[in-house]
Amino acid sequence: MELRHLKFFIAVAEEGSLTTAAEKRLHTAQPSLSRQMRDLEYEVGAQLMIRSAKGIELTPAGRAFLDHARLALAQVEAAAAAARRAAEPAKASFALGFLTGQEMDWLSEAMHILRDELPNIDVTVSSQYSPLLADALMRGKLDLAFLRPEPNMPDLVYKVVTTEPLIVALPSDHKLAARKAIAVEDIAKETFLGMSKTAPVLQAVIADYFKHAGVEVEAAHEIDNLGMAMSLVASTRGITLLPAYAQNFLPWSVTARPLAGTPPTIDLVIGYHKANRSPVLKLFLSHSDDLVARVSKKLRGAK
Repeated sequence: MELRHLKFFIAVAEEGSLTTAAEKRLHTAQPSLSRQMRDLEYEVGAQLMIRSAKGIELTPAGRAFLDHARLALAQVEAAAAAARRAAEPAKASFALGFLTGQEMDWLSEAMHILRDELPNIDVTVSSQYSPLLADALMRGKLDLAFLRPEPNMPDLVYKVVTTEPLIVALPSDHKLAARKAIAVEDIAKETFLGMSKTAPVLQAVIADYFKHAGVEVEAAHEIDNLGMAMSLVASTRGITLLPAYAQNFLPWSVTARPLAGTPPTIDLVIGYHKANRSPVLKLFLSHSDDLVARVSKKLRGAK
């Protein structure tokens, strides 16, 4: 079994079609790809996919193999990235990622740590959805990220830097905006805007909150990001739940109120791959407690 077999299988599974995977993803002939998949099944010793006129459907064995195939490729890419870094040690580099919107609170202090200790360091910064940041850490494309504690990532190490309550975001002229705090029962009566799969941890926190409150809430729309959240709240006159840091981005047409009672909370963590031996990462982690203390002090002072 070779790495190309894994790459080919993942492409076929994601496209749901041998033909589409061959033409659009792999740029190879479909008969050749079919032969490669038969060779893979022979090596594995189990049928991985069911072929039909409608396309490809994975068997239970295929679904199990897909998860491991993705992990294996991610580990190979991480190993290659580590080797490239080791081959060019002359200038220190550090790839830093942020859950979109969290740069406002954390980037400045993070850069102070890096620049003060290593003035010539080459720092790259990216902003993305939390699952994509976790994937980038797995693949060795990021050294450290501020993200949610994404599950099913056994090779990532997380350290909580802050825990935020969820707040209610709603139109500024909404009838509930006159209240000091909003009860979960009132939310259930309004148009609710839920989270999409781009924010699975937040999605789970909200679902668990409604479940324990004993209310049934069905999302009328799904939100991909903060900008979309603000647009949908203003345009649909719906209500959503967001982490407290979202208050930094409220336009005039949207306001925020606390939840009545004990609100649900969500963690922001710094995450890194446990196999990452970067000395810059080690240095950054040694200053992480000071980083948290300084940012927490600033946030308290801003309230």
